[in-house]
Amino acid sequence: MKIITYNVNGIRSAISKDWLAWLQATDADVVCLQEIKATPDVLTDLGLVDALGYKHYWFPAEKKGYSGTAIFCKQTPKHIEYGCGIPDFDREGRCIRVDFDEVSVMSVYFPSGSSGDERQVFKYRFLDEFGRYLTLLKSQYPKLVVCGDYNICHRPIDIHNPKSNANSSGFLPEEREWMEKFIEGGFIDTFRHLNKEPHNYTWWSFRAGARGKNLGWRIDYTMASTELEANIKRAAILPEARHSDHCPVLLELEFAPRPPKGGV
Repeated sequence: MKIITYNVNGIRSAISKDWLAWLQATDADVVCLQEIKATPDVLTDLGLVDALGYKHYWFPAEKKGYSGTAIFCKQTPKHIEYGCGIPDFDREGRCIRVDFDEVSVMSVYFPSGSSGDERQVFKYRFLDEFGRYLTLLKSQYPKLVVCGDYNICHRPIDIHNPKSNANSSGFLPEEREWMEKFIEGGFIDTFRHLNKEPHNYTWWSFRAGARGKNLGWRIDYTMASTELEANIKRAAILPEARHSDHCPVLLELEFAPRPPKGGV
């Protein structure tokens, strides 16, 4: 199963940059989107998504042009869960989950605190309350992949200039500690599981040619529960995709083929 997470920073903007051709070429089984900034009724290209063989499930924010998540998948899920049952987060369309026989996959858009103290407080509340939700969810769905834009760099290797960003939202000690505890609670940072090299980022500022200079942050993750460790086949960052200020992150899981119905 090939899973991709991608903060598209506006699905309409991404589509205008030939995103659908990229989607077709990528041929992923599950595509988790964040910051869709649109409701499906305003998109004129959904027929093309259907033609590529994707079922698509949307959880937009109540506020137009803001936040929101979606999941595209080629296999029809057993269940789709919209939101996490916490109204303040669900109003912003922060998460959506699909369940299959082998695995459950969630697309999550963690809040940013960079706009000021009020949103940073909101972000801390999200980490606290959503973290508890994930702990409960993992007990119910042990084989769980939590994809998305976490808006947190975990370690100094994950940010181009850790010293100058020591007091920046996204690299604050409390945020990094939350990420550490989240992983210790039974999740694998699948990219770092297979790749220990520096200078691998998933988001770049639009300012000062940051992307061209690779002055970025790694804030997008495909986190898999430890129960899936043996299934991890490949994990990669795909910086050549340029439809957003983020780039996609790939995870490939390998499952034993199921025997045919009626077979031995």
